[in-house]
Amino acid sequence: MAERRRIVVTGIGALIGQGIAQGLRDGGRAWVLGLDRRMSLYGQDLCDETVLKPRVDETSPDYLTFWADLVRRHRIEMIIPGISQDMVFLDAHRAFFADLGVRLALNTPSLIALSENKIAFETDYAALGLPVIPSVHRGTSWQEACAALGPAPLLLKPAVGEGSVGIVRLHDAVDFDYWTAKTKGDFLIQKIVGSDDEEFTVGTFGLGDGSYLGPLIFRRWLTRAGNTGSAETVQNPAIAAATDRIMRRYKPLGPTNLQFRLQGDTAYLLEINPRFSSSCSMRVGFGFNEAEMCVDFYLNAQRPAQPTLREGIAQRHQADRIRYARPDL
Repeated sequence: MAERRRIVVTGIGALIGQGIAQGLRDGGRAWVLGLDRRMSLYGQDLCDETVLKPRVDETSPDYLTFWADLVRRHRIEMIIPGISQDMVFLDAHRAFFADLGVRLALNTPSLIALSENKIAFETDYAALGLPVIPSVHRGTSWQEACAALGPAPLLLKPAVGEGSVGIVRLHDAVDFDYWTAKTKGDFLIQKIVGSDDEEFTVGTFGLGDGSYLGPLIFRRWLTRAGNTGSAETVQNPAIAAATDRIMRRYKPLGPTNLQFRLQGDTAYLLEINPRFSSSCSMRVGFGFNEAEMCVDFYLNAQRPAQPTLREGIAQRHQADRIRYARPDL
């Protein structure tokens, strides 16, 4: 048997990092070192070894020294970011890690930069000619927002942020005054399109030239924390067509997540995530193993095979993880 490839997965204490590690473990070709500031028992059990991040500022030279020592000591070949903060850090230090001889499972610098700001991406996306969710920005009054977007409720989204962090529904002028004052930086106020039962998350793997693997389309229902709690595979022509246009326009590399809402037969893009998403572990169960694709694409310089996808329903649940102080008793 060939030696397993030595890979760091960051964010192993959280959902996405654990999904990546699960995919690598299922593939059986990787030795996984899990990294995070806080560790979980489940995350540890998915890895061959785990390391805590040092308590230093990530802009400090000491943090780069930590990474250099980690890569050399464990002979790391590739790093896969499991959280967006690590994606941004690795993207900013591509040359540093290239000098260490380690591959980074990252999307294109242009898409990472563009997707960081929802207003910038909205402007660029509008040029594609696909339906765009109507929105206004900071500086608009409540009366002006309602006139432009229609009656409440409306949705406020920080221009910079991930997942559901900072996203709130505005039901009246009191909500508007409170949340616009509390939100730092720019923001969008959007019309709410579709319903909570018509939200979709799409898994793709970009190959850098507009071609891609997938898509695997999930109709999803969110948990209170804002990630996918349950999902079912679907075939939807409007979402598949929009996904194809987006992938050919932006030419992403590697795991790329698209989120949509349907209103009637119209697919509206909510956001694009140039990374693994929280439903990556669910996609593994249906044959779309993005972590394994990263081994082929980034480490072996091979085009991953188009996966054979299965259909069905996935649900997350909470469970206890116990580690005894005296396992021999």
